[in-house]
Amino acid sequence: MPRVELYTDGAAKGNPGPGGYGAILRSGSREKELSAGFYHTTNNRMELLAVIVGLEELKVPGCEVLVVSDSKYVVDAFEKRWVEGWKRKRWEKVKNPDLWKRLLKAMEPHQVKFQWIKGHNEHPENERCDRLAVAAAHAPSEQDHGYQPSDMGLGL
Repeated sequence: MPRVELYTDGAAKGNPGPGGYGAILRSGSREKELSAGFYHTTNNRMELLAVIVGLEELKVPGCEVLVVSDSKYVVDAFEKRWVEGWKRKRWEKVKNPDLWKRLLKAMEPHQVKFQWIKGHNEHPENERCDRLAVAAAHAPSEQDHGYQPSDMGLGL
C-alpha cells in the first residue's frame, strides 16, 4: 500500500474574499505542489479544498494517506467524529456541505488519517503550503461555485 503525506493550507483575504489553497503531496522521494486561487470564498472552504484536491490527485487507489493540516475545522471534523453526525442529520445546518461530501468521496479509495499541527510555527511544509495559498489568493483565477453568501461574516 503506497504511503502518502499530504500537507495542506488555505487562505482568504477578507474572509470572505479572494482565497487560495496550497498542498504538498509526498510519497517517498516524489513530491508535487498544488495551488489555486478563487475570486470569492472563505478560509475554511480553502482549507477543505486543499485536502480534496490533494486526495483527488492520487492516481493509485488504496493509498495510506496522512493529512497534515493546521485547520482544526478539518481535522476535528474527523478526529471528533463531527462528520458522522452531520451525515446522520443529512447535512442540515452544516456549512460547506458540497465540499464535505466531495471530501468524503475523495477519501473512499484510501485509508486517510488526519494530524493537526500549529500553523505559523516554522513547520517547513506548512509554511510552504501557506505561501502557496497566500500567493494563489493574491492571483485568483477561478470561481468557487459552491460558496454561499449566507456564509458571509462567519468565515465558514
